Amino acid sequence: MRFQTPLVPARLLRRYKRFLADMRLDDGREVTAHCANPGSMLGLAEEGEKCWLEPNDDPKKKLKYGWRLVDHENGHFTGVDTSVPNRALRAALAAGEVPELAQYGQVQAEVKYGAKSRVDFLLTDRSHKDLYLEVKSVTLSRAPGLGEFPDSVTARGTRHLQDLAAMVAQGQRAMMLYLVQRTDCRRMRLADDIDPAYAQAYGQARSAGVEVLCYDTRISPDGIWLGKRLPVEE
Repeated sequence: MRFQTPLVPARLLRRYKRFLADMRLDDGREVTAHCANPGSMLGLAEEGEKCWLEPNDDPKKKLKYGWRLVDHENGHFTGVDTSVPNRALRAALAAGEVPELAQYGQVQAEVKYGAKSRVDFLLTDRSHKDLYLEVKSVTLSRAPGLGEFPDSVTARGTRHLQDLAAMVAQGQRAMMLYLVQRTDCRRMRLADDIDPAYAQAYGQARSAGVEVLCYDTRISPDGIWLGKRLPVEE
């Protein structure tokens, strides 16, 4: 998935109100960028970090920049926009780039299910059970090579696990797919110290038959693409 507009480099001044970040562009101008990430962004929102912003000229948008990447300046990047995984995965599914899901011919997004949820993707095929697929963006890394989820307490994420387990009980398939939006991770695990309730719900969902899949991403200021499968430590 290529970014629609060429990204521009900047330095982070501060992130506040979760969805706002003040940045300094290379020409010295200070701008406010939209931060499409409701999480804590632990380890990714330090003053002075190099970032990449996507400009826009949409008159309907109040902010003219969107924060897309953190550049770790060691050859690695982290994608901070939590809407990107769904778009990148949808493109990969359409191209048949996810071998574990290639048997499904139809993909629908944002389908109502559960008590009050919308599943990220519903995959269907006449020869297979329906597959309810939730996608989570992994950006936290507190140890070399290790991605962790979540980076803050997520009651919504816990509910999604419960909803997936309910679909398995109804005779369908259900899967949680963790997309690691970092280029420096080789494996993934739950951050159970950050959200014990999520970890408990994860264990219950796995016991109920919810499947888990994890992929990394290839990231550059040009775009973000699905990478290779990563192991999940349980």
